[in-house]
Amino acid sequence: MSGWTATSTQHAPSAAQQAQPASYTYPPNPAYTAVPVRQGFASYPAAPPPAYPPPPHVQTPMNTTTNENPPKPDQSQGKMQWPESVRLYVARSFHPDNDDPSVNRPEMEAKLKEVIRSATESGTLYTIDWDSMPLPQTLVKNERAATSAQSSLFNPKKRKSTDHPVDGSSQPPWAATNSRPSLEDRISSPRGTSDESAKPSKFQKDANKRKRRFENEYKAYRSPSPPPPSSGPVVGTCEILEKKYLRLTAPPVPSKVRPERVLRQTLDLLKKKWRKEGNYAYICDQFKSMRQDLTVQHIKNAFTVSVYEIHARIALEKGDIGEYNQCQTQLRSLYALGLKGNPVEFKAYRILYFIHTANRSGLNDAITDLTPAEKNERPIKHALDVRSALALGNYHRFFQLYMDTPNMGAYLMDMFIVRERLAALCNICKAYKTHVKLRFITEELGFESDADAAQFIIDYQGQHLLEDRTEYIAFLTEKAANLFEGPRAAAFRKVDIKGQI
Repeated sequence: MSGWTATSTQHAPSAAQQAQPASYTYPPNPAYTAVPVRQGFASYPAAPPPAYPPPPHVQTPMNTTTNENPPKPDQSQGKMQWPESVRLYVARSFHPDNDDPSVNRPEMEAKLKEVIRSATESGTLYTIDWDSMPLPQTLVKNERAATSAQSSLFNPKKRKSTDHPVDGSSQPPWAATNSRPSLEDRISSPRGTSDESAKPSKFQKDANKRKRRFENEYKAYRSPSPPPPSSGPVVGTCEILEKKYLRLTAPPVPSKVRPERVLRQTLDLLKKKWRKEGNYAYICDQFKSMRQDLTVQHIKNAFTVSVYEIHARIALEKGDIGEYNQCQTQLRSLYALGLKGNPVEFKAYRILYFIHTANRSGLNDAITDLTPAEKNERPIKHALDVRSALALGNYHRFFQLYMDTPNMGAYLMDMFIVRERLAALCNICKAYKTHVKLRFITEELGFESDADAAQFIIDYQGQHLLEDRTEYIAFLTEKAANLFEGPRAAAFRKVDIKGQI
């Protein structure tokens, strides 16, 4: 037990006992600070100053004046000897009691190095009173305060409400430019007793000038050309039947807009001209002009539906997918209003159009909008069967449906029939060996004649696959290899969706 008692009564060696030999010196920026071991739960004891070796005695030559050149650290042997006061200053800077949460460690060390370097370069390292020198943490905070004060001085717009004097003898700068009386003055003083002699500031004058200029520009922009339009839609007064289509760049003028009565006469005239002349450029321009007059007058009735339906059919016949799609989009909104027309026919066209553009999301939405009664209608049932045949890869069923398309759906199917023929021809070349009759290709792929089928094969560099035999013309499938694979991939890669809205 004596050994236990002796061990328990031992004390931690003091800092003086732990002093390093005189030949060892700490570097100017130590990696850590030595602190004493805590012996209890009392407050943290003040750290005694580290025992550094005394600075070497510097002998001043007799022929020089001591006051003119203060001593500098000895660097003759590669190791700098710092004054005791500087070492104590560094120890205080790293002491935990002097830590400041607002100043991080790298920032404090950088400031400490700057202070010591500045004193060394200026030759005041031994003359500065390091005991009263502010710590680096304090210097950093002082610099921050000076920077913020300078920024607020050069940016008066960012001043806080506490920046003005608080002696009560003056008011904040923005209150001096405010010509309106305060709430207290308006309550205590009668109306009209405010100081009228106070002149607005230059800033207030510029603001008022900009306000008046903007109001004048706004009025000039809003002011319509005479006569001023009414609050409702435009009511046309033009009596001309044929009018060229021009894109509107200004509010419509009633004298240049045809009323519904005149537009009905125009529609009858265009029907006759289309049957007689067939000039699509002229007809399309006139129909677009009619649609514009209906739009600016907010006319939405059965006549509007008939105009869009006729224009859509003519555009389909001429393969103008852009104008057709614009008409189809407007017809969908008109049918949603409950207006009479041919919604079943154009819903079937819409399904075929989505098949052509490979728009699966639009196709699913169109099918979801169908009612059970509409799904039993022949045009819509045909379009759904086309979708099913393509989804299953049943080209035989697809071309049967192509040959029996109701209304004008065949014009839409013509837009993607080539790519489906290429896909079917690739499958035939893989499935049939060694040849098939050309008549088989004509019937399977929906050609009108053997000549059309042969021309289709020749157009894709397949003339060497046709062999004239005694009773028929043979199509040599075994020699086709991958001849049609490239055109098929190119046809499915690019889809024209011109005019889609």
